[in-house]
Amino acid sequence: MSTRPFWLAEALAAEQPAPPTPLVGNHEVDVCIVGGGFTGLWSAITLKTAEPHLRILVLEKDLCGSGASGRNGGCLLTWSAKYLTLKRLFGEQQAAWLVRSSEQAVHEIARFCAAHQIEAELRVEGTCYTATSEAQRGLMDPVLRELKRADLNQWQTIEEDKLASQSGSHVHLEGLYSPHAGSVQPALLVRGLLRVARELGIEVYEHSPMQRLEAGQPARVQTPEAIVRARKVVLALNSAMTAHFLEFRRSIVLVSSDMVITDPAPKALAAQQLEHGRSVVDGRTFVHYYRSTPQGRLMLGKGGNTFAFANRHLAEFDAPSRYLAPLTRTLRRFFPALEDVPVAASWCGASDRSVDGLPFFGHWRAQPNVVYGLGYSGNGVAQSWMGGQILAALVRDEVREADKVWRECALVSGPRGYFPPEPLRWLGAMVVRNAIRRKERAEDENRPVPWYDKQLARLADAAGKADK
Repeated sequence: MSTRPFWLAEALAAEQPAPPTPLVGNHEVDVCIVGGGFTGLWSAITLKTAEPHLRILVLEKDLCGSGASGRNGGCLLTWSAKYLTLKRLFGEQQAAWLVRSSEQAVHEIARFCAAHQIEAELRVEGTCYTATSEAQRGLMDPVLRELKRADLNQWQTIEEDKLASQSGSHVHLEGLYSPHAGSVQPALLVRGLLRVARELGIEVYEHSPMQRLEAGQPARVQTPEAIVRARKVVLALNSAMTAHFLEFRRSIVLVSSDMVITDPAPKALAAQQLEHGRSVVDGRTFVHYYRSTPQGRLMLGKGGNTFAFANRHLAEFDAPSRYLAPLTRTLRRFFPALEDVPVAASWCGASDRSVDGLPFFGHWRAQPNVVYGLGYSGNGVAQSWMGGQILAALVRDEVREADKVWRECALVSGPRGYFPPEPLRWLGAMVVRNAIRRKERAEDENRPVPWYDKQLARLADAAGKADK
């Protein structure tokens, strides 16, 4: 198997880029963005589009798309299913705005790709949230009631006789459909954003990792072969933030999401009624999620598998998934028509899960010219567009009226909670993860769930259910 995650290997094969040239020498810029994934590139493009005169430089330690932005499942989802959590944390008005903004983000990304001819296999064909066990039935009912009360509900009940054709599998017992979602080849999207950024005059240097950041005006960013002095700095490192800044080590937890993808098999997909671009997510705490590709492949993933002690970036986060066997069994169970279709690849990646399952933004160590954002918690393909708007608004010198809503939104709060210190965090994560596994295995088999597993499973934040 390739050392690159499947999506990125596929994107690079199509692109055939020239070998990257690391940044060398001394540079003075208006804005230095550290991180060349979705958040960093959306921030750069948003800034440059609004203020073309800015000199913006993006630093990426590997290749753009090598991190979480290029290795996720490509499910383009919104925050509508998290409305109760948003309302509890931020109040009704801000929760409604965040739901609407996440739905807007799906369509803004689609419009951007169309305008700039980014071929990212983006299909805004909705999503299905389903139940794959009796215990999952009705889990969305309280959310739906509140969404309807707030005139926000976009979900439609899928009739039982249409559930298999809508979702592509007979394992589902009930389902809901929303049109404001879809799927995308994430590495193609990242590489497309990279192309557009460079066309706009943004300087992007791959193989140029930040080694050190010094506060001040200007701030000073050091790489192995260069020094960048910047009036403003954007830290768009996501899970890598903990490697550079100790203060974030308890504000997130790194956990893997693991994926498999089949060889192309369009006839088998047609037999499963999977000839669409919908993303499908079940009702587990650590969800199963899947989608097809235009080439007739089927991608299936599951979150919440490997937790990193002390938030170290584990080597297995960049390797084929060690959960290949259980993922393959699930794929065969969900899609019997694909029983004989080979699995082409497996991979995984680190998700930066926050305490409440939502990202947070702020000023690093109260420095007015250094901002950051992280904590997407596995639900960031669309939300990173929002993150780009927030970070661009935070660093802009002249605040426009349109910037205020982003600068003042509830996500600009810094960390909203902290996990226990090690080793308590890792031990607790293991206890809760294993309880959830036992609970959901019993539910899948229609067996009673032991009381202690139910109690331990409740400790998992329900807001973090989307790990895709």
